[in-house]
Amino acid sequence: MTIITFKPKQATKHLTSVLPERARSVLESRFGLGRNKDRLTLEAIGAIYGITRERVRQIENHALNAILKSDAYSKESHVFDELEELIDSLGGIVSEEDLLSAVSSNPETRNHIHFILVLGDSFKKEKEDFEFKHRWFVDRILAEKVHDSIRKIYKDLSDSDLVSEQDIVSSFLGHLQDVSEKYKKDEIVRRWLSLSKQIAKNPLGEWGLSSSPNVCLKGMKDYAYLVIRQHGSPLHFSEVAKKIKKMFGKEAHIATCHNELIKDSRFVLVGRGLYALKEWGYSAGVVKDVIVDILEKHGSLTKDEIIELVLKERYVKPNTVVVNLQDNNTFKKDKKGRYSLNQ
Repeated sequence: MTIITFKPKQATKHLTSVLPERARSVLESRFGLGRNKDRLTLEAIGAIYGITRERVRQIENHALNAILKSDAYSKESHVFDELEELIDSLGGIVSEEDLLSAVSSNPETRNHIHFILVLGDSFKKEKEDFEFKHRWFVDRILAEKVHDSIRKIYKDLSDSDLVSEQDIVSSFLGHLQDVSEKYKKDEIVRRWLSLSKQIAKNPLGEWGLSSSPNVCLKGMKDYAYLVIRQHGSPLHFSEVAKKIKKMFGKEAHIATCHNELIKDSRFVLVGRGLYALKEWGYSAGVVKDVIVDILEKHGSLTKDEIIELVLKERYVKPNTVVVNLQDNNTFKKDKKGRYSLNQ
């Protein structure tokens, strides 16, 4: 948390002291500066005074302009300068949540800081949209460069991609051009990435599309995917359930875990209770289906060649492959002992 030298509540009290009572009360209600820390809507304030929401908006805008033209605003210039320096230290553009969190965890203090930001004529805010969160900046050119780099990162990702934090930071910096070296720090780049609503980080610290089930985890099968992916090789469903509990603190019943893995196309059953990821190159189906796929791909093969290739796909005994090859309706054996599909 960043230490600020001024007292936000005292600063806003001084700034709003130049206003008549009703205008000051409207600002206190709009920004949560009074006894009630909740920010009221224009409609709610209008109901209190018996006026329209548009009239409330006019009073609010007039009050803010009056403060900007007052001596109190000039006397509190150090407050605005300090917040400008803070934004710069956080990367020049920062989400509203990160900015307020950097100052205080106290909701009341954060309300006062937010008011000062809205009032300061050097601060610019972009409201939340489908791409980005609420964010504050001073230099619009820098802000646009950061926005463009995030858009390029998003465009480069597919729904199944997961990228390490180190790689996505490097990629981001590769897209970012003509920016001061003081901003090219991992901490700042991570803060810039967190501006996006379209890319996000999963519980293992890997980045991807925020819409991806590998990032926005909604059920046991999504946690299972991350478990097996991190393990790097086929894993029994009972071990998957245990690792979900250990890694994510989520209760995972073994039978339920097995049922979820069976239904999800991302997983392939490669042995007795052993699951692998389809993206590793494993094909779905029983052993006979695997043999069919192998012969379609490679043509006729010897028994030993078939067994070797099947064992790369399935954790079964060699004899299981031999038994399946005896299906004369599917496979045929020539005089040289080579097997092919019986078409």
